[in-house]
Amino acid sequence: MEQELELETESTPNKTVTQDEVLQASLKLFAQKGYFNTSLTDIKDAVGLKTTSGIYQYFKTKQAIALALQENILDSFSISIDDIRRRNRKASEQLREIVDLLFKLTDDAPEIIQFLLFMKTADFLPEQPPLLETAAFTKIKRILQNGIKEGEIRSLDPQLAYSYFFGIIQQTLSMVLSGELPKTADSYQAQVWLMAWGCIAKK
Repeated sequence: MEQELELETESTPNKTVTQDEVLQASLKLFAQKGYFNTSLTDIKDAVGLKTTSGIYQYFKTKQAIALALQENILDSFSISIDDIRRRNRKASEQLREIVDLLFKLTDDAPEIIQFLLFMKTADFLPEQPPLLETAAFTKIKRILQNGIKEGEIRSLDPQLAYSYFFGIIQQTLSMVLSGELPKTADSYQAQVWLMAWGCIAKK
């Protein structure tokens, strides 16, 4: 009986996978091994395909997969920021919710944060704009500008305000992802928010 099952498995035709499955598997591999250390064969194996032809029906190159991932993640983040801005009037409230989202993603979907904030995508997607020039991060800078205008945030160059505030956030998330900080991101969130907001808040 076992031999029959093995034979059936071996003769099973190449299974089909969805585009989303290819993207999810690629994201995990890029986060774990790095973009340049991940091959299309690795991705094929991760989704359980026998040949890479199942990937080629969606993506012709590994770079095309990385580009789709970046666009999907940034679009989703941008939409989340729009929702946050609609729900909250003050810059402090908007920034607080953005920080909440980043910390939640670090615990629940660390590969997304790894790709979004810490992978040097310019090395393999050189045609794409720098992170701070994307729609999502332009919206964050606009929140900071509005906070300065409304008197919530100190009169700083918005770029400096971003650097002070998100420098603390990103460094903390980086240390959580690397294991330098042993607990979940959520464990540090309240303390980190106070430090980051304290750097830019108008006293």
